[in-house]
Amino acid sequence: QVQLVESGGGLVQPGGSLRLSCAASGRIFGFNVMGWYRQAPGKQRELVAVAPSGGPTRYADSVKGRFTISRDNAKQAVYLQMNSLKPEDTAVYYCNVIFSGMDYWGKGTLVTVSS
Repeated sequence: QVQLVESGGGLVQPGGSLRLSCAASGRIFGFNVMGWYRQAPGKQRELVAVAPSGGPTRYADSVKGRFTISRDNAKQAVYLQMNSLKPEDTAVYYCNVIFSGMDYWGKGTLVTVSS
């Protein structure tokens, strides 16, 4: 069993920065993918960034150059550094892990970008 808990969301002004964290409980090993998705009101959930174990990261075009995903495998954690935030980044951000044929999701953390 794997459980994911996100943290770090909040209110920030345009141009500001936030760092999201996701901690996974339960053992994760072998090939896996850790990533971040987001869902804004009235919109579909979309991929933000993914980081396969030992593989290249991938970003949505809308965040490329502004966001950085990173992993700490020893801590079973994944992070999302968000810089130069825009109002359109406002959404609930979800941590996601694909491992051993299972798809796990956190409950989400709200990011609001507004002046």
